[in-house]
Amino acid sequence: MQLDQLVTEAINERTRNLDELSTLELVSTINAEDKQVALAVEKALPQIAAATDLIAGALRRGNRVFYVGAGTSGRLGVLDASELPPTFGVSPDLFVGIIAGGHGALVKSSEGLEDVKEEARKDLAVAGLRSGDVVVALAASGRTPYAIAALEMALEIGAHAVAVTCNPDSEMARVAEVTIAAVVGPEPVSGSTRMKAGTAQKMILNMLSTGAMVKSGKVYGNLMVDVRPTNLKLEERARRIIMRATGVEYPVASRALLDSGNDVKTSVVMCLCRVDAAAAQRALQQTGGFVRKAVALLQR
Repeated sequence: MQLDQLVTEAINERTRNLDELSTLELVSTINAEDKQVALAVEKALPQIAAATDLIAGALRRGNRVFYVGAGTSGRLGVLDASELPPTFGVSPDLFVGIIAGGHGALVKSSEGLEDVKEEARKDLAVAGLRSGDVVVALAASGRTPYAIAALEMALEIGAHAVAVTCNPDSEMARVAEVTIAAVVGPEPVSGSTRMKAGTAQKMILNMLSTGAMVKSGKVYGNLMVDVRPTNLKLEERARRIIMRATGVEYPVASRALLDSGNDVKTSVVMCLCRVDAAAAQRALQQTGGFVRKAVALLQR
């Protein structure tokens, strides 16, 4: 599909007079366009759910997830991957963000490399992609060679291939196992896919990673019970999580956190079941790390 035929490259008739608007009118117009993003993502929820289950299954089998993209799409993938270790206590190499041009492209544009398929293959090889892993390739246009090559390589070696785009019937969709296409329509500034398309991709990544973490036992209720208390703010958050999950008072939560070796999930099971850290940890091991299942096991 030619660039001028893409929805994301079309002229937005609602924003033709952006340069004539007052500042309040300008930002109101952009906000009105942004309101359409969640509705576009909503239409792709079945595909997002399918990709989430695919990712969660791969993680259970000991595999990894690779976000791959160029420009804004690549930066969003790196961002999501980098935020998961402190939030959910996972290894930094469980979700890997790969951007065309390497980490330097996070702060300085390297858009030319998005056209080089060999770069994607090289980057994934260096990162250690293997059979059973999941590649989530992101490109608003759905036609970026770097992203397409990542999907192709994934399938060639027996990994899973998920495409995230903002155009229907894309080239990436013809390669991927699962395609998430959030068709947000023309951008407020024509072709500037850092806007609505970027917002849609961020929302989708939030769902994929958070959904996979919930299905991996990293959340109890809606509490991040695998948060790593690596600074004073996070230590305080950990105590509050224990209090909210169990109803204990602050001193009890503090003592449980200390006795558990700063492990929030263990602390929650300790307080709910009134057991020591060793018993809580055994129950969590036996139930795959799910707090609710561990509590049910101990309360039999």
